Order: sequence, then C-alpha cells, then structure tokens
Amino acid sequence: MILNVPGAEPPAPASPVCSAKGCRADAVWVLAWNNPKLHTPERRKTWLACEEHRDHLSKFLGVRGFLKDVVLLTEWESPERESPERPPAS
Repeated sequence: MILNVPGAEPPAPASPVCSAKGCRADAVWVLAWNNPKLHTPERRKTWLACEEHRDHLSKFLGVRGFLKDVVLLTEWESPERESPERPPAS
C-alpha cells in the first residue's frame, strides 16, 4: 500500500514511462527539444514517448519550432541527464 503523504515524492516508476498526459506505457523514444526564447541553443529538454504517442508529441513540439531530435531511448546519451517533463495539458 502506498500512502499519499503531502509533500512526499511519488515513487519512481520501475521503467521510464511516456510523457503524454495519462499514459503509463513504457517509453521507447526520447524527444529532445528546447524553447529558443528560454534556453541556450545547446540545451536539450526531454520528453519520453511510447510508440502510440511519438507522433502526437513530436507534432506538438514541431509546430512550435521546439523539436530538435527524436532518438530511441536505448540510444539516448545526454551530457546533462535531465528528468523528462510532462507536456502541458491539451
């Protein structure tokens, strides 16, 4: 049983999960992006995607000009290993 304690961090998933809202599927892809108005050109933020949500999340970032790269999770290497973030609610 997991207790919901205010201020406590949720338990980390056993394996990386998709960043799409409500999706708990295993991540297969890393979507590397940055917002040029906020980040330096070399900075890469990351979202994770399952097969089902790869296209949707890529388009969301792409139409904003943020998407820089899509790489298999197993091949991803980043010098600044950041935790993937959840996209904004649509």
